[in-house]
Amino acid sequence: MKMTRRTACRLLAGTLPALKLAAAQHESSPGIEIETGPFAGTRESLSKYELPAWFQDAKFGIWAHWGPQSAIEAGDWYARNMYMQGSKQNLYHCELYGHPSKFGYKDTIPLWKAEQFDPAYLIGLYKKAGAKYFMSMGVHHDNFDMWNSAHQPWNAANKGPKKDIVGMWAKAARDAGLRFAVSEHLWITYKWFSVNHGHDATGPFAGVPYDGADPANASLYVDSDQVWGENLDWDETGIPLWWRHHWFLRMKDLIDKYQPDLLYTDGPLPFEDYGLSVVAHLRNVSAKKNGGKTDAVYTCKRIGDSLNGAAVLDVERGIVEDIWPRPWQTDTCIGDWHYLRAQKYKTPKTVVDMLVDIVSRNGNLMLNFPLPARGMLDLEEMEVLEGVTRWMSVNSSAISGTRPWKIFGESPAHEKTEAEASFNEEKRKDLTAADVRFTTKGDTLYAFVMGWPDYAAVIKPLATNTGLRVGKIQNVELLGFNGKLDWTQDASGLRVILPQEKPCDHAIVFKVAGAIA
Repeated sequence: MKMTRRTACRLLAGTLPALKLAAAQHESSPGIEIETGPFAGTRESLSKYELPAWFQDAKFGIWAHWGPQSAIEAGDWYARNMYMQGSKQNLYHCELYGHPSKFGYKDTIPLWKAEQFDPAYLIGLYKKAGAKYFMSMGVHHDNFDMWNSAHQPWNAANKGPKKDIVGMWAKAARDAGLRFAVSEHLWITYKWFSVNHGHDATGPFAGVPYDGADPANASLYVDSDQVWGENLDWDETGIPLWWRHHWFLRMKDLIDKYQPDLLYTDGPLPFEDYGLSVVAHLRNVSAKKNGGKTDAVYTCKRIGDSLNGAAVLDVERGIVEDIWPRPWQTDTCIGDWHYLRAQKYKTPKTVVDMLVDIVSRNGNLMLNFPLPARGMLDLEEMEVLEGVTRWMSVNSSAISGTRPWKIFGESPAHEKTEAEASFNEEKRKDLTAADVRFTTKGDTLYAFVMGWPDYAAVIKPLATNTGLRVGKIQNVELLGFNGKLDWTQDASGLRVILPQEKPCDHAIVFKVAGAIA
């Protein structure tokens, strides 16, 4: 391996981790050790995995995508964009704090104090809203661990709030009876965070290195061999063996300390042998904890990994086109991923539409509420959460523990979901009374009418003469309404006369007996 001048300086300064030196000298020795158990770090072994029922039943989770980048309250990817000359966050940083050669990302971290952070209180709100699992940020692309890390001194227990954030979230979630999840975005950090080694191309600071170029700061800023600027390829090319091994050790430490029920990777399952071994370790640790039964879930964003048993598919900010053959998950946010002041949030209506649509297609919704630096939701976020809570208080039985029906539902032709699932949510319009979605639980069919119709709801797929082989309906109830409904089933569909008052805002849900033949 060719030794760069920066690497030599780090070695002389004693800042290079021993693992990098070992990997540089012995690239043929991957250094993989995992918990013994039913799984090995191979695709063949991982293909024997069976998804635990808790994940299929959960349907709704809430995420705190929260860390030191939230300290500035200026939106997502701040740690990268502040080093991208001319970007909105770079200009903001220079005006507020000074040039990143003088005041870098490391200098913003003490500003993150989390002085109002109360995980038990927040988890209580999320549970009341119907969430069955909660996800903490583990480590974002900024290389800052949110736990008391054995391999990264830049962590929340040592810096910033000086609290083991992951540990506090884990305790609060489990005390409340929720499953605990954690996210990792670290694998791409070697490339994503490399911009801190650059410099301005023009202006008074042209050619002056940013603070990431100082070897004394290498434990945070990563010793990248080149700077990936605007053209950041979201893949493994150019990422050396030492970083892959380092990523493995940090993931293993995270799993060993907190034994998460779910581990999320922001991207594909990375680094083949190392990545497969992380998944096997997660599952084996879970099996050891649960008397031989693996109860843990791993999600990533590559379809191929989800089809061969290595992972559960996660779709960012989008919805798949039809009922997916395996359970899957959407991750999205009510606003920007990291907190952004004056952000316009999704409405409760939009959240409910997404939740119902996702669940009808065999998926789960993981919804991020971005916390401000202080660690407490703002008033507008509280309003969104309260709107979701009100709807779920009436209709959660049609969400939690359900499975998809023969079709996900029916929509007008011009409202069909885009075939490309990721990042398609912005193309979606609010669903209306013309849109219907379905879920099932045992012999019960739930029919969601996604708006309040005039006088009567007509659910065409429940007609007596469709190719869906719909059974003869025996009874129809409206969740949240205690009275008896007038309804008929014929060749035009199921027609239900509505009560004068809505039982809830947004989608209404009919509980139908007899339709499942």
